[in-house]
Amino acid sequence: MNISRRKLLKVTSASGLVAAGLAASEGFFKPLLAQDEPTQVYAESAVAQGQTQSGEMSYRTLGRTGERVSAIGLGGHHIGRLREEQESIKLIRSAIDRGINFMDNSWDYHNGRSHRWMGAALKDGYRQKVFLMTKIDGRTKGAAMMQIDESLKALQTDRIDLMQHHEIIRMEDPDRIFAPGGAMEAVVEAQKAGKIRYIGFTGHKDPLVHLRVMEIAAQNNFRFDAVQMPLNVMDAHFRSFEQQVLPVLVKNQIGVLGMKSMGDPYVLRSNTVSPIECLHYAMNLPTSVVITGIDSMQLLDQAFEAARTFKPMDRAQVAAMLNRTREAAAKGQYELYKTTNQFDSTAMNPSWLG
Repeated sequence: MNISRRKLLKVTSASGLVAAGLAASEGFFKPLLAQDEPTQVYAESAVAQGQTQSGEMSYRTLGRTGERVSAIGLGGHHIGRLREEQESIKLIRSAIDRGINFMDNSWDYHNGRSHRWMGAALKDGYRQKVFLMTKIDGRTKGAAMMQIDESLKALQTDRIDLMQHHEIIRMEDPDRIFAPGGAMEAVVEAQKAGKIRYIGFTGHKDPLVHLRVMEIAAQNNFRFDAVQMPLNVMDAHFRSFEQQVLPVLVKNQIGVLGMKSMGDPYVLRSNTVSPIECLHYAMNLPTSVVITGIDSMQLLDQAFEAARTFKPMDRAQVAAMLNRTREAAAKGQYELYKTTNQFDSTAMNPSWLG
């Protein structure tokens, strides 16, 4: 059967999201389907309002949770790349001391090293200063329970603020998670037991997968607290999470976690935008947090420079940046997490899924 991508999106959203009450009017579909209209028009209403400044960092609200989180978050993968644990601890604590309170991590980063090093850094009262997020890969209840408990142990905490289902990149992933004996049972039980506070999911492959996760969630009377996805100047042009998923999250007050603002780091290799411009573009969207990889004091300074100099961009500024990146972004060659499997850690390690 030959069905266009636009028609598939319409079928996917209409069959589940509308039925679930997530889309109530024709107007709702316009930001979902109008690929030429940048969602950056949210800037004045959703970014400027509610943002507060303290010291070097600005803070925003995480969806309907009411939690105040730093506009820039510390990426957990990069802190595991350092040579020595003490370097990582120093970097994490410096970030916290200067105002970054959102900590990103995952059960699988560097075979648990990112968890162990962050856990060590959060001793001596630092745990109380942060909003701690991590992710699990398990799709079965058993695998998820094991990974939740291992995460708590490695991070040396009795509670994780936000637990996310990691790498939801296949159409069947949401079915597995919400199936009887699936990972969602473990996560909800952990939440009821006080081990975690909020629940989200992440993915980097295709906006249609994200929409389907929310469709399946709605069928199960469940609404996520946060969703993580790539948001950058290239994404706006190709298989766009910004155009297709972001409006659904904003409408339903689900916390938006932006990642891959620099394409990890392929967007920068296009020579069309600077690192600060990449961070500003993502911050200009209605993101609660823009998570960025930081593995040096220089990159930490860069993140704070982006926070210090950020001002909501108007339509003309956004249009100029999108025009500059349109040609480079057209075929996804700078978003390899969408077009190749080199970022798909669960594909390389299927046993993690359970």
